[in-house]
Amino acid sequence: MAGARRRVTQQDIARMTGVSQATVSLVLNNRADADVRIAPQTREKVLRAIRETGYVADPVARRLVARHNRILGVFTYEPVFPSGSRDFYHPFLLGIEERAERLGCDLLLFTSAPVADGRRRIFHDDHRLRLADGCILLGRQMDRDDLGRLVAEEYPFVAVGRRDDAGGPVPYVGADYPAATAALVRRAVELGHDRLAYVGPGGGAESPADRMRGFTEAVAAAGVHGVHAPVADASALDSLLRQGITALFVEEPADGVALIALANDRAVRVPADLSIVALGDPTRPTSTDLDFTGFSIPRREMGEQAVDVLTTLIEQPAQTQRLLPCEPVAGSTLAERKN
Repeated sequence: MAGARRRVTQQDIARMTGVSQATVSLVLNNRADADVRIAPQTREKVLRAIRETGYVADPVARRLVARHNRILGVFTYEPVFPSGSRDFYHPFLLGIEERAERLGCDLLLFTSAPVADGRRRIFHDDHRLRLADGCILLGRQMDRDDLGRLVAEEYPFVAVGRRDDAGGPVPYVGADYPAATAALVRRAVELGHDRLAYVGPGGGAESPADRMRGFTEAVAAAGVHGVHAPVADASALDSLLRQGITALFVEEPADGVALIALANDRAVRVPADLSIVALGDPTRPTSTDLDFTGFSIPRREMGEQAVDVLTTLIEQPAQTQRLLPCEPVAGSTLAERKN
């Protein structure tokens, strides 16, 4: 049986065209050397030989020439694949994939990270982070030790979502939750609401803390009364209603669905008697036809810009942080307060 056909090499192309292997390499990588000027006819001769032989450049050799392999890593702190179209992470991933495709980059999903003490960690005995030129991080909560080590080792990475410093500034592409939340508070105040409540933890990670900060600062600036209810249950709603609260700002839209059901049980109408504002898109599965007033997170654009920031960092190390505006959603759950 005949042996396998030998792969064509740069040396073969050089012999066929009567030029040096260095010249072939320069043509392949579309580069010019300060000391070597490649004549147009020579370049065309090399390219023609490449086309006729079906030569494929060795990816490792190309990496050595260009110093990068055009592979971008993706690490998720929670399982997100496969991802349904209604999943919270789906738009992020779609934006990442589309921008990487346009830039001619491949994506490498790191899935071998073990779970230790209930947490998924980037670094472990057999991590392969260096296979990629850099990495995009996704997760509701990210390990500060991981971030600190990435910063210390000067490995190119970008977090999707604002992250606090971890021994140095963390590159990120996030949503401007404080501004979006404050705008909704001002809108509620314009509609006559002067007793408002923030419903949700309001901390534990940067994104809820940012929403809480936007709420607190806007309430103070407007000179109205604001309270914090960490959980969305029947006793919390009863307490808020007794305090005369007329507008609830829910950190998680699924909690808004639950609160509306509880309000209906108490013959409290939404939004006639009680307005409810959702601070972003659902992170927990929920089934509802409600059209919440609130804002939408620019998740797809965040994914796209995360790729842009990462490729910038790979080529020219720098600390890059971006906050994108959220899109207001008029909805139907915020109404003028009754007298």
